[in-house]
Amino acid sequence: MASGASELGLFVAPLLLALTTFLLSGARVTDAAAVAMSSYGSGLISRGRSLQASSSSTSGVFSLDSYGARGDGKRDDTQALAEAWSAACASRQPAVVLVPAGRSYLLKQVTLSGPCQSSITFMVKGTLVASPDRSSWNENNRRYWIVFRGVDGLTVGGGGTIDGNGEVWWMNSCKINTALALSFHTCNNLRVDGLKMLNSQQIHVSVEDCTGVQVAHLSITAPGTSPNTDGIHVTRSSNVQVRDCTVKTGDDCVSIEDGTHDLHITRLVCGPGHGISVGSLGDGNSRAEVSGIFVDTVQLYGTTNGARIKTWQGGSGYAKNIVFQNMVMNSVKNPIIIDQNYCDSSKPCKAQGSAVEVSNVVFKNIKGTTISKNAITLNCSKNFPCYDIALQDINLKMEGGSGGTGSTCQNAKWRKSGIVVPQPCTGS
Repeated sequence: MASGASELGLFVAPLLLALTTFLLSGARVTDAAAVAMSSYGSGLISRGRSLQASSSSTSGVFSLDSYGARGDGKRDDTQALAEAWSAACASRQPAVVLVPAGRSYLLKQVTLSGPCQSSITFMVKGTLVASPDRSSWNENNRRYWIVFRGVDGLTVGGGGTIDGNGEVWWMNSCKINTALALSFHTCNNLRVDGLKMLNSQQIHVSVEDCTGVQVAHLSITAPGTSPNTDGIHVTRSSNVQVRDCTVKTGDDCVSIEDGTHDLHITRLVCGPGHGISVGSLGDGNSRAEVSGIFVDTVQLYGTTNGARIKTWQGGSGYAKNIVFQNMVMNSVKNPIIIDQNYCDSSKPCKAQGSAVEVSNVVFKNIKGTTISKNAITLNCSKNFPCYDIALQDINLKMEGGSGGTGSTCQNAKWRKSGIVVPQPCTGS
């Protein structure tokens, strides 16, 4: 017995080292095991599968390939991901769920839930791709694809790709059949860093009911004609930072919804798309509360909007303490716009007395070109006018220098400082 234990110990130690090294480099567990086994004789190969499973838990790295994933982009690997996550979540030491490099893993809908025993890193080295078959989605809930729920201290990164395979969704009624690619619900102290997001069914990254979030170095891409493919969506969340991201989609580069407080967006490249939008807020006569939004150092290319706040008539609540600064517009249709009469409906919206109150908004150091005559639009509510709207150091010119720009105002209380071009409220 002593001799056998000693022999097994000599085998296991280098095996674990090889496994960890190969996993972190993106290799398959079976490849790592094979390297170690080759040095210790073919007589130990029969122990490979049990040693493979135990080595993952010992090293803290849980590869999809260890749980039966094929990684060929054709066969369903959802169960393998779910099992790898379950094992990692139960680990009492910091764990890594690994999506190996150089392979494509086909996924249906999946929810990866906490709380977990320790912190988890979801390391995407390869590609996660959504099933192209819409029937793979639950008929009762098609809203989400990959969901992380209730996982504190989660890190998601790795430089790999998450492909929503959204073409089949875009051809259908996306207004009704909503679907979100990568969603985070009630995940506190969350970090999402260094991923490529492609062709989501709709919203690419959604942060909901989270606190303490860092989103950085994301490349998000979908055709400019793809419907409702927002880049980053934040709602009911606080203390959120978004930085150093590039977003090229068919809808808002960043959409900021009800319940968002203390959100900082810095160094963002946006376009095509609909710009950076606070809202829409107050739809269906609902109450919305948004505050502490800081947007700094943004470049926009060919977007329909630049810095936008949009609220429905009939809503209530507030959007306040909002700063848009250091923005460069390149051929943007509506560079600066507040719209308290927003209506995204096939039928005309009925005028209603209440509105989400918009106040203490700063537009500062915004320059560049527009393709529309009205570079500044303040379309505010008659019953709840916008107030404390500051315009400072703005220079917006027509694309190609074809004439001067103008502005329109309704029910807006504003002030200006520095040079502001165009002059506020030259039209009505």
